[in-house]
Amino acid sequence: MVQLSIYEQLSFCTARIETEDASGNGYSGTGFFFSLKVKDKNIPLLVTNKHVVRGMRKGRFLFTIADANGNPDYVNHFTFDVDGTFETMWKFHPHDDVDLCVLPIAPLLNAAIAKGKHLFYRTLGEELIPDDTDKSNLDAIEDIIMVGYPNGLWDQVNNMPIIRKGITATNVSLDYNGKKEFLIDAACFPGSSGSPVLICNIGGYTDKHGCMRMGTPRIHLLGILYAGPQMSVTGDLKVVTVPESQQKAISVSSIPNNLGFIIKSERLLDFKLMFESLV
Repeated sequence: MVQLSIYEQLSFCTARIETEDASGNGYSGTGFFFSLKVKDKNIPLLVTNKHVVRGMRKGRFLFTIADANGNPDYVNHFTFDVDGTFETMWKFHPHDDVDLCVLPIAPLLNAAIAKGKHLFYRTLGEELIPDDTDKSNLDAIEDIIMVGYPNGLWDQVNNMPIIRKGITATNVSLDYNGKKEFLIDAACFPGSSGSPVLICNIGGYTDKHGCMRMGTPRIHLLGILYAGPQMSVTGDLKVVTVPESQQKAISVSSIPNNLGFIIKSERLLDFKLMFESLV
């Protein structure tokens, strides 16, 4: 098996989600693979936003196939199509104001195996969620990356996502406006909803006190993009979920200002209670 770099592995942590509503309108969003530990068992999940799947009649996921040696076969893909029951497959976060939902992917993996296909993907684990100590060591501004499918764009031939770079726009250790959220300064476009936002320092980093930590990697799953503010030509500011601007009827006078609202990754741990009865 070929040894992939950390950045190469992060390119396989997401899946493009294509959806269609009852009127036949098509949309796209981002999901990422996450391993939730429940009673000493790891449950593989696909994570995205509620608004990506709500009201959607059809859905499609695209996976990369693993070759005989367990390496990614970039140009060969496996597609899952769901018709009629797409929305009901997902488990929604119990709080209405938390725009997260998850899909257990074991049935999808087993369906692929039954057809003689092994899928290549990488999961983000709970160990990447920063705890209180980790967050206390983060500075007010940190470099971040975001993996997803802005405007539905991706490398169609190789099934690769688009990776964007930016910075935290508010302090991650604080709850923005009293919610388990923070802001990033990055280009956030339709299709990016559900994108994981990470700190990924491979060869080292500078801590908040200015000390160089050479050779010490630091990887944190900070959160999940779900919305962004947009400015109208009249100066009114409105926070909209990212796919809302995918709709063809949206006014061209709505201008995104390259800020993204991020749900803190610790909210993923709220799903544990849902799965305890199933393990």
